[in-house]
Amino acid sequence: MIISKTPKPFKDRWQTPIEVFQALDVEFNFKLDATADENNTLCKDFLTEQQDALTCDWNIEGAIFCNPPYSSKMMPWVKKAAKQYRKQKKTIVMLLPSDTSTAWFHEALKTSDEVRFITEGRLLFVSTETGKEGKAGNSKGSVLFI
Repeated sequence: MIISKTPKPFKDRWQTPIEVFQALDVEFNFKLDATADENNTLCKDFLTEQQDALTCDWNIEGAIFCNPPYSSKMMPWVKKAAKQYRKQKKTIVMLLPSDTSTAWFHEALKTSDEVRFITEGRLLFVSTETGKEGKAGNSKGSVLFI
């Protein structure tokens, strides 16, 4: 078992690697970061923990990026993204751990139009505490559900 050394206030505040986000943003032109705060958002508009992205609508004109906290359960995020897509018909790109053995992964497969596996190693997320990439990398590979 891998035990995180990240201090609790920063544990769920990791930022998506800039180069990964920028490549996706060129393709999708994101207008909303559905799970962020002022220290780790990569979009002008974002939903904070206090706004609770799982209970509010993701209303915005344009594509939505969602990289939920990995310490949370993924199924509610997968279901929320599917619900928001059905409601608003806006592109939603979710960056999630690649764990094909889970029920949420199979739910995401059923509710996505496209799946992209990130295959050249594990992503190095950026610490909001230090502003630097993590050294060890993520504990799993990553996948994009679109």
